[in-house]
Amino acid sequence: MTPWSSPIDLLAALFLLVAFAMLSQRRLANLITLYAWQGTILTFSIAIVAYATDSAHLYTSALLTGLLKILLVPALLRRLARRLDVQWDRESLVQIPTVMLIGLGLVIFAFNAALPIAAAGHIANHAIVGIALASVLLSLLMMILRATALSQVIGFLALENSLIFVATSVTYGMPMVIEFGIALDVIVGIFILGVFFFHIREQFDSLDINHIERRED
Repeated sequence: MTPWSSPIDLLAALFLLVAFAMLSQRRLANLITLYAWQGTILTFSIAIVAYATDSAHLYTSALLTGLLKILLVPALLRRLARRLDVQWDRESLVQIPTVMLIGLGLVIFAFNAALPIAAAGHIANHAIVGIALASVLLSLLMMILRATALSQVIGFLALENSLIFVATSVTYGMPMVIEFGIALDVIVGIFILGVFFFHIREQFDSLDINHIERRED
């Protein structure tokens, strides 16, 4: 076990805790705040790996991640929420206690699935893989159960955070060109989705997925 694995493990546990909090949160402003906290944890984890491996490009990645996921993207999401006048979400299929139980089952499944994955990849710390896989599954669950399109987008962004977390914590980073490409895709995607949301709002007078489905029927 490396000296820096303990703080990474702690950050991984916090990352999973925030994923659970996002799954249970219905107020959109709080959901965006939790996304920013997730970005903060991701930034610190990349910075720790950069210090441990003395990697200059990971320091740049940590700075880029902080600017993008703590400041820029949350600000864009808050602006979209205000412009679209969306404040609350609701669970479309099941209630929050049931959602949390499903999420707990996904975590158990993820940790069991992480064992053969870590063994095949010769990864000593399988807990990181399990937490990252659990976070991905929780993000997918949030995307499936949310009734508002903007909340589903936040779930997708949280899924991307999980993938970056495992890439930097387990494989010690990605090539810089890929990291800049992901950052550009996220920014462009937010602007495109913003325009898309406004068109949905004008056409259906709501961002609630159920309302849109009823109008199409």
